[in-house]
Amino acid sequence: MSLPAVVHAALHQGQVIPAMPLALDASRQFDERRQRALIRYYLAAGTGGLAVGVHTTQFAIRDPAVGLFEPVLELAADVMTAEADAGYIRIAGICGPTGQRRLPRPGSPSTGATTPACSASPP
Repeated sequence: MSLPAVVHAALHQGQVIPAMPLALDASRQFDERRQRALIRYYLAAGTGGLAVGVHTTQFAIRDPAVGLFEPVLELAADVMTAEADAGYIRIAGICGPTGQRRLPRPGSPSTGATTPACSASPP
């Protein structure tokens, strides 16, 4: 898998790309409003990208019984597509050689395309 030139250049310049924590409410349920706010915080703070669904404390969200992996990726993709610039690095679901949902590129509809192990966009 080759990286888009803009991603390659940004990585070689050095970027802060935090692993996004999962926002939960007081009942330990996924809190979409706070998750969106957290993503906006990282954008406003000047991070070079965001890694979604990669933190070891989030591996449970991959369990189909939990049902959060795809909703978390889609929410992050929606916010980043709407609010991040084209050079923002998007990393999703790195966890070995399984198919992972690709975050859509800015300006394109979500297609559900998959990529092995990692998704890094912009174009």
